[in-house]
Amino acid sequence: MDFDLNEEQSILRDNLRRMMDEVATSDYLHEHDEKGLYPYAVYDKWVEMGLLGLPFPEEYGGYGGDVIDMTLVSEELGRKAYPFLEAYGLSAFSGLSLLHNGSEAQKKHYLPKLIKGEIRMSISMTEPDAGSDAGNMRTLAVADGDSDSWVINGQKVFSTAADADNNIITLYCKTDNNAPYQKGITAFLVPNDTPGIEIKRLDTFGCKMLGLSEVFFDNVRISDQQRIGAVNGGWQCMLSGLMFERIVTSAGYVGNAQTVVDQALEYAKERKQFGKPIGSTQAIAHMLADMQTNVDAARMLMLRAAVKLAKGENAMREVTQAKLFGSETFADVANQGMQIMGGYSYMMEYDMQRHYRDARSTTIAAGTSQMQRNLIANTMGLKVK
Repeated sequence: MDFDLNEEQSILRDNLRRMMDEVATSDYLHEHDEKGLYPYAVYDKWVEMGLLGLPFPEEYGGYGGDVIDMTLVSEELGRKAYPFLEAYGLSAFSGLSLLHNGSEAQKKHYLPKLIKGEIRMSISMTEPDAGSDAGNMRTLAVADGDSDSWVINGQKVFSTAADADNNIITLYCKTDNNAPYQKGITAFLVPNDTPGIEIKRLDTFGCKMLGLSEVFFDNVRISDQQRIGAVNGGWQCMLSGLMFERIVTSAGYVGNAQTVVDQALEYAKERKQFGKPIGSTQAIAHMLADMQTNVDAARMLMLRAAVKLAKGENAMREVTQAKLFGSETFADVANQGMQIMGGYSYMMEYDMQRHYRDARSTTIAAGTSQMQRNLIANTMGLKVK
């Protein structure tokens, strides 16, 4: 299996790394994390570089990149901070869901705007009583036949970047409470400034740049033209990009985990105790060796799954393994990075505490580790419920 980058991919990676180093400086990261500011300046640079068009066909203004290209970009964004991958990924995942499930008119209208940076996109799915059990959502859209529209009422929670400027929410809600479980869900495109929407930012432990929000819908009226796919066909829309989302997300885990190792290693070489660098002690050296080995293993799992997915093969087990191992590796190495840096890791001026806070969400978001283990077991013929 060939994991080497071609010339175009190498140029893309190098240019992206150079740009991120210039714009996403330590001061920038600290300010945006501390104040909970969306990284608009960095996002605009992605638009200038054409990154938002990478996964979309040329007919909509894109560049026709594949999943390998996306994992390359995602790992590079994650090297700076995992929330950058989230900001990029939310727009990409939502756009791809529209590409695979929307009407031709919707694709021609929204995708060029997304690629040009005129709009951003996010996803609202989780509710107070519907997390891993997404089919149990209660936010309801009722058809108003006389005006060819829908009226939405309900509440979403943990909606990432829902309050960003010019943001369109890909909203999943019930459209038939009498349909069995997952069969009564429909997807809609809802601008976050639509009358009747109230967004409240939550005070979270990590990933503060994008933020998590509660979103309340009070008689929100939208056109039927904003519906994605068939009525009650939202579950299929949700699943259509699941493997792509998880493998790209896994690349972000690897990128940020590698930065954790790099920073812990640099500190271990410079920090002296008892007259010698702490990295020369076996205890610290072995910690770092294990950290790097696990990050490399997470990268190999991610690339194996990406290659299989790029070939159009069923990669459910491989993608799920990459997501599970990548998220747990990121969380684990961030915890060990805190230990290696000792008291300095606890200081807000150092990056390690931010990596630790951001990493903690990754074994929960995009499918908990427990759900990933269930999925892997099911692919092994163990019908876990």
